[in-house]
Amino acid sequence: MTPNETGTPAPTSPRTGDATASGPGLRAPKAVEIVDLAWKPATWLLLVVLCGALFLDGLDMSMVGVALPSIGTDLHLGSSSLQWIVSGYILGFGSLLLLGGRACDLLGRRQIFLIAVAVFGAASVLSGVISSDVLLIVLRFVKGAAAAFTVPAGLSIITTTFAEGPARNRALTIYTSCQASGFSLGLVIGGLLTELGWRVTFLVPGPIAIALVLIGWRVVPTSVRERVSLQQFDLIGALSSTVALLVLVFAVVEAPSSGWGSPQTIGLLVLSAVLMAVFVAVERRHPRPLVRLAILRSRTLLHANFSAAAMLGGYAGFQFVVTLYVQNSLGWSPLGMSLAFLPTGLLIMASAARMGAILNRFGTTKLIFAGMLALIVGYLLFLRVDPSMSYLDFMLPTMLLLGVGFALCAPSVSVQATSGVADHEQGLASGLLNTSLQIGSAVVLAVVSAVLSGSGSVAVHHHQLLPGMRPAIGVVAGVTLLALVATAFRLLKRPDTEPALAT
Repeated sequence: MTPNETGTPAPTSPRTGDATASGPGLRAPKAVEIVDLAWKPATWLLLVVLCGALFLDGLDMSMVGVALPSIGTDLHLGSSSLQWIVSGYILGFGSLLLLGGRACDLLGRRQIFLIAVAVFGAASVLSGVISSDVLLIVLRFVKGAAAAFTVPAGLSIITTTFAEGPARNRALTIYTSCQASGFSLGLVIGGLLTELGWRVTFLVPGPIAIALVLIGWRVVPTSVRERVSLQQFDLIGALSSTVALLVLVFAVVEAPSSGWGSPQTIGLLVLSAVLMAVFVAVERRHPRPLVRLAILRSRTLLHANFSAAAMLGGYAGFQFVVTLYVQNSLGWSPLGMSLAFLPTGLLIMASAARMGAILNRFGTTKLIFAGMLALIVGYLLFLRVDPSMSYLDFMLPTMLLLGVGFALCAPSVSVQATSGVADHEQGLASGLLNTSLQIGSAVVLAVVSAVLSGSGSVAVHHHQLLPGMRPAIGVVAGVTLLALVATAFRLLKRPDTEPALAT
């Protein structure tokens, strides 16, 4: 066991710890593993900081989409530029997550977390005051890159602060519920803020992020980190994996417009595959690899990552289709559209307090199966949609089922992906999980967009279904079904084993 696994304060010398990062007179708390469920106020304050940062990440991913029409009108931007305001964030987030996760393990979770949240806040403020579309897209990439370090840092702080079992399950349930809530409520908050002006949508996360840094400076604990010199650092592995993911996300985002069979798309996908092959070759030989490939032999970790990709990918595709439908066809306002998604976020928030106990009782795999089933039924119910149907008929049942599905799946995949992983690789496990979330979202969204584009223009007349709308929802349901089938096989193979701990 490492020192903080036994409950003894971790070393905090300049060589092994990061307590000195807090500066004179502001020493950070030492890392002590929390085992029981009777949490002190300082523990809750730590969770507020970590959950607040994650909530902002989820919030930013979804609420900017509501403001896009206003941004386009104000800055005179075409659809391609507007697309990159969203895609720039995904590009920075998805391509740097592996590097972000490993950096937490090597350089210290506390430093990485606080610096990344500060960069996120500064970029938010700058985004709200500039009028250049190029700078706006660059800042969106910077915010995504900051989130790529914030998210694995926060998750690994959770998993190394709370002992594996009931305490960690409870903390992870609260933590992941905040991300899902931020993603769901981002539409509502974005709609409200857009009424005041799109710049407010960009500005608001800034002061909140800075406040989280100031509080986090006092409550985020130190951690033992590896002593790695620049010569020992896996620089080639870091570069090859980052560029491979960057090229992959770019190819997938651009594929609907350039064509899946175009030379550009095929060339980029081949380049990404070659770079990933280089990465694997380097990792097999490097003494301190960015990703220890043996970790990928864990069937539990692979199942959690695949489930996460299908969960968020399906929802991202569904949200894209529904947003176009209710605004382009039904003529709803951005705020009205946002409020339509509110039941999903409310259900996730309401269930957070009880999900830890439910996880302890049923285990992760059973909850993932139940959650995926709820998501599929919700998507299939939406196939009944008709312009003459009321919100209570065509949308509310789906929103409620999606809320149940996310409430069950989101904390379960996080617990499953990080359980049984050594403390010094928690950042890596967190990075892998969040990379799966982002890649899954980008891929499914691109496929759904291609289905809609291949069926004709999405600019339809009032009170008509979008061309290709039902096939696009079918893609969303099909992706989720694959995860359900994989989970069913896992249940049949290991019915009596706690899935979170199995390998």
